Amino acid sequence: MEVINLTNTWIGYLVLAVFVIGYFFIATEEKFELNKAKPALFIGTFSFMMIGFYFAINHLDPTPLHHALKELIEEIAEIFFFLFVAMTYIEALIERGVFDALRYRLISRGYSYKKLFWITGTLAFWISPVADNLTTALILSTVLYTIDKHNENFLVPGAINIVVAANAGGAWSPFGDITTLMAWTAEKGEFIDFLYLFPASFFGWFLTAFLLSIFVPKGEPHFDALTTPKVEIKTGGKVVIFLGFFTIFIAVVGHIFMHFPAMWGMMFGLSLLLLYSLYHKKKHKEHFNVFVNMQKVENDTLLFFFGILSAVGALAFVGWLIYITKLYEIIGPTWANISVGFISAIIDNVPVMAAILKANPPMGIDQWLLVTLTAGIGGSLISFGSAAGVGVMGRMKGIYTFFSHMKFVWAVLAGYILSIAIWYVQFEILGLY
Repeated sequence: MEVINLTNTWIGYLVLAVFVIGYFFIATEEKFELNKAKPALFIGTFSFMMIGFYFAINHLDPTPLHHALKELIEEIAEIFFFLFVAMTYIEALIERGVFDALRYRLISRGYSYKKLFWITGTLAFWISPVADNLTTALILSTVLYTIDKHNENFLVPGAINIVVAANAGGAWSPFGDITTLMAWTAEKGEFIDFLYLFPASFFGWFLTAFLLSIFVPKGEPHFDALTTPKVEIKTGGKVVIFLGFFTIFIAVVGHIFMHFPAMWGMMFGLSLLLLYSLYHKKKHKEHFNVFVNMQKVENDTLLFFFGILSAVGALAFVGWLIYITKLYEIIGPTWANISVGFISAIIDNVPVMAAILKANPPMGIDQWLLVTLTAGIGGSLISFGSAAGVGVMGRMKGIYTFFSHMKFVWAVLAGYILSIAIWYVQFEILGLY
């Protein structure tokens, strides 16, 4: 995106003010009973409408603005359709009873709340590097929610654990998070280089999980073998599971070897699901309609992403994000990269990482891996600071919220600090990379 410095003009101040005010309403959605998608969509679209008005009344060449909008639309479309397919698959899995069956198996074995907390968090950490942090968080938060829909003392720490684990797991994999993918494709490190972030990612998550586990209630979910019927996966459910993993595999392979956007492989996977639903209906004479599942997709989550990415794109276009890279000149790369984690939690790690890659400050591989780590896991500091967090907020409405997350932010911060400390010892003192 071409950046035109308009920060000292009225449009620059207006775009910044609109973002700050909109962010306030997003953060306080519970207080005002205002779905976060509404202010996000407004500030994103309104900002560019006002920028267009500024160009028109000042008779400026609109070409840079049009070019920026096309780039932004492409970026949003990749994320939008990726999320859309992932959510459709999740709804299809729910309809086929996959999560109900998994829930039955977990609670029928008498697992305690604490054990279930550790099982879902561990799965999130190890699945995320192979799939991606958002899809992982959506799947496991659904499992968590179906275990006990009313015990917030279990659900809130469990949701935070899943978000932190998914983001930490994605940070050490080149395609586990979009920020690591950006750094990898920008050739800031080889495939194996990112694997060196595993110790920092793992132990940072583990500390946060340990601190959160203290607040998980004792006991286990209610289960009565006599009154609770055994739940089995419906016919075709296992095929949908396979197609889901195959879709992620195709998306990753298509991106790595054919340089396709990940959403292209996801859309191909959606076509396979649609074709299978047709085959399933004819063979088993059972109604399995994917389009019905699509109606249950969290559209407000998708619109939130559209709005917030548009708003951040407006900030970038008028020049505000340039000041982020000034941190490198003022405080040095290490402290600047550490600060990136906090900035990415407040704004969004994608444009922050994009700004840093475009500025291309002179750094070694150790510092590029640090900023990859902090941008990836820093989003966990705020509930909607990462795609995983936003997805879980949509899945567990009214339970996992901005305020419920902030009650435990100290535990997330402790893990963040430990991750950085481990990076420093490993990379700067021992030179193990």
